[in-house]
Amino acid sequence: MYQYSVLLTPHPESGFKTVGFPDIPEAITQGRDVSDALTHAVDALETALSIYMDKRQDIPVPRKVRGGYYVDLPPISAAKVALYSEMRAAGMKKTELARRLGWQKSQVDPLLDMMHKSRLDQLEQALRVLGRVIVLKVKSRPEMQQTVRVAS
Repeated sequence: MYQYSVLLTPHPESGFKTVGFPDIPEAITQGRDVSDALTHAVDALETALSIYMDKRQDIPVPRKVRGGYYVDLPPISAAKVALYSEMRAAGMKKTELARRLGWQKSQVDPLLDMMHKSRLDQLEQALRVLGRVIVLKVKSRPEMQQTVRVAS
C-alpha cells in the first residue's frame, strides 16, 4: 500500500546521484549507484513522512507505480503511517487512543514516531481500536527494473 515512485536524476560523472519522490517532494537524497540510491531513498521517505506526522499533515497517498523505480515502506513504518492516517480520519487524538487501549499517552507516542522501533503487536492492537487490521503480504522483489524515470 505504501509503495512510492522514485525519480533518479543522473549525474554525468558518477551515475545516479539525486533521488526524489513525485508524491513526497520533501524527500530528497542521493546515492553512488542505483542500489545505494534506493537504500537511501527509504530513509529519506521515512524522514519526510515523520515530518508530515509531526506537523499533523495528511500523508500523501502514493500514486500507482507504472514502471521505473520505487521503494516500499518497511512493514513497521507502513503500520505507523496507517495508524496515523486512520487516527486523522477518525478525528482521534493520542489521548483518546491511549484511553481506549487502557494505556498511558506516553505508551502511544512511540507508535507514531517513525524513528522508534515499535512492536508490531502494539501497532496491531492500536489499529484494532480503529476497526482496522494489518494484512501482511509477502512478494518476490523483482530485479532492478529496466526503466528509469529521469527528472528534467
